[in-house]
Amino acid sequence: MKQLEQKIVEDGIVLNENVLKVDSFLNHQVDPQLMHSIGQTFAALFEAEGVTKVLTLESSGIAPAVMAALQMNVPLLFARKRKSLTLKDDLYTEKIFSFTKQEESEVTVSRKFLSSEDRVLIIDDFLANGDAALGLAKIVEQAGAEVAGIGIVIEKAFQPGRNKLIELGYVVHSLARIASLAGGKVTFAPN
Repeated sequence: MKQLEQKIVEDGIVLNENVLKVDSFLNHQVDPQLMHSIGQTFAALFEAEGVTKVLTLESSGIAPAVMAALQMNVPLLFARKRKSLTLKDDLYTEKIFSFTKQEESEVTVSRKFLSSEDRVLIIDDFLANGDAALGLAKIVEQAGAEVAGIGIVIEKAFQPGRNKLIELGYVVHSLARIASLAGGKVTFAPN
């Protein structure tokens, strides 16, 4: 997606060879016009998959996922990273390791919002080692539902996430694939 790649080049900050900071438009401050375009693109990519729900992980995945859900006219469901007084019983849970935060979280989804009739599109902001997307897929499978596909806003193609997910049989579409962050420069991989 050229619009996203341009935004990454203009506003992304390479912190090191493994970390790209995109907090000015994706995961702290959000560019709503870009998110709208991202939602349209995901909806087009997964149009034929019979998606009944979009699932993401709080919080950075919410903006692109809500726009995709809006375009697909289906509910958005997000896995919670923190326990709350109102979300404590009858849950699907999975432990997910965050590459960026270098910590493990137990994420939860209420059983009342995910059933065996659902075909779920998983959307996440980044794909590095694939742990977040795989954890969300395991939650979908705990419900007896089906993963219709995995949509990634930015993929670090130099890390093993995509291959891990594809080897497990998941369909993965990334809107921007980064081949390298070496030398403080973003180099894109072909889509």
